[in-house]
Amino acid sequence: MHLNEKVIVITGGGQGLGRAMALFLAEKGATPVLIDMNSQALEETVRLCHEKGVQARAYIANIADEAAVEEVFGNIVRDLGAIHGLINNAGITRDAMFIKAKDGEVSKRMSLEQWQQVINVNLTGVFLCGREAATKMIEGGNEGVIINISSISRAGNMGQSNYSAAKAGVVALTTTWGKELARYGIRTGAIAPGFIATEMVMSMKPEALDKMAASIPAKRLGEPSEIASAVAFILENDYFTGRVIEVDGGLRL
Repeated sequence: MHLNEKVIVITGGGQGLGRAMALFLAEKGATPVLIDMNSQALEETVRLCHEKGVQARAYIANIADEAAVEEVFGNIVRDLGAIHGLINNAGITRDAMFIKAKDGEVSKRMSLEQWQQVINVNLTGVFLCGREAATKMIEGGNEGVIINISSISRAGNMGQSNYSAAKAGVVALTTTWGKELARYGIRTGAIAPGFIATEMVMSMKPEALDKMAASIPAKRLGEPSEIASAVAFILENDYFTGRVIEVDGGLRL
């Protein structure tokens, strides 16, 4: 896919990795379309995209709400004519141990609310947005690409039963959709980042950051632009589909 003037939807596009993706794709002439719940962050990302000389749009929507997802994707097609790409980037964490016990006494368990909140956004939201994007691509008669952002934690990470399950799930969706959607000219891909230097991560204490970096074979955190460049690779390489790219500096949990 040539990215010039292509409409690329990015969930969680207001900040962090989503903003980095939007700006990277803007430099290639794409039209970033940002979905987020944070209106202030959305406005800032749109402004930064405009500074790069491209059109950008922002929409506020809860991606875990089916009706909201259907409405926002309908509005995007109405406003811009088509959808050529979707990056399912939005995600949350609600970390907790599955079970905490001492001397045979269970003191704490991951709550159903902690489980469900993460599954709703990180897995159901991916399903809903992916389904709607594919629908609009097929109805519009245009080929497209759906990219799901997974995580190194998909292999299983202590304190993240909910997050790990969701991020493993989106890789399974990627493979399944790659097989099902190829007949319609729709490709899929997933990216599994390791520890990336987003604003949230960099707000940690310096000693914690140093310890984190020391555990990575590359001896540093990844840059948001390095995840964005992997996104661009999947979008631009027409023979890539149904697979996951690991961008983790060689780290294995």
